[in-house]
Amino acid sequence: MTAEATPLLQILVREIRADGPIGLDRYMALCLGHPQHGYYATRDPLGRSGDFVTAPEISQMFGELIGAWAAAVLSMMATPGDRPCLVELGPGRGTLMADALRALRAAGADFDLHLVETSPVLRRIQADRLAGIAPTFHDSVASLPDAPLLVIANEFFDALPARQFVRTERGWCERRVGLTAEGDALAFGLDPEPDPRLTAPGPVGAVLTLPSQGLAVMRDLGRRLAAKGGALLAIDYGGDQPGFGDTFQAVAGHRYADPLNQPGEADLTLHVDFGALARAARAEGLAVLGPTTQHDFLLGLGLAARAERLKARATPDQARAIEAAAERLTDPDPRGMGALFKVLCACHPALPPLPALPPPA
Repeated sequence: MTAEATPLLQILVREIRADGPIGLDRYMALCLGHPQHGYYATRDPLGRSGDFVTAPEISQMFGELIGAWAAAVLSMMATPGDRPCLVELGPGRGTLMADALRALRAAGADFDLHLVETSPVLRRIQADRLAGIAPTFHDSVASLPDAPLLVIANEFFDALPARQFVRTERGWCERRVGLTAEGDALAFGLDPEPDPRLTAPGPVGAVLTLPSQGLAVMRDLGRRLAAKGGALLAIDYGGDQPGFGDTFQAVAGHRYADPLNQPGEADLTLHVDFGALARAARAEGLAVLGPTTQHDFLLGLGLAARAERLKARATPDQARAIEAAAERLTDPDPRGMGALFKVLCACHPALPPLPALPPPA
């Protein structure tokens, strides 16, 4: 595979020449988070003029329903003397939270708003959109307050750096990003020696993904939620069944791209392993609800009724757009958003049943 010259490519080439091939987690961290040349540091990637569209950008209904859900959960969390924090991880343009705030205010919810965002470009957009509530920004979950937390993570875990291993006749060897024979382009390779800690059976050529940073975030939040109360709602694409497969991908201009081409200029993601996140949450003492499909979750929150109310006040063209958005968000086709996207909640076990989610397994 080749890589077109970008500022980040030269940084990657120098590091690999000096220290050897890097893990996929390091590659993703640099491509997405480099402070000068990383993907999220340099642009607003959302919308038609960007590289991809998320559910909040499709329709206001998505954020409004999340807001109504959050208001219900915040009321369950209410305890004297402990003001809860509403936290969004990776808030994008602030669209979800701006829409959610309408429902939260209508319900009279009481909370402090905190946003975990590393992109300076997106922080400016979020600050403008949410100026009326003045959110507190964080670079990571580590600096969140020691308080009850209600955490919303929509399309957050899929972009966190992860490690990959490939099954060889010798065992599971870590996948690395190195250089071609010419030394000026990127190529995938494998560690020469297997990792002795990985003993799972699998056919030669199978790819195993270890969501290292996602598990670290879940463990950190899990400890906080177990100690102070609250819940984490994660909405993302992926599955909960164990298995092998390479879901590492790049998206640029709303199309799939070569993940080693133009480093720093494309979004890099992996399907979320909800089963692994659930195990990490349970290990910290949390109850786990789901995962369920986005289709079932949104319909359970009343998406159909909300769409009808909006259509009643809309022009014919607007009504068709509302209906199309509702169908897109809940499309049950295996490749549609309603089925591909899953919803998982990890919460303090003392909370009562939460809206539109199955009981703990």
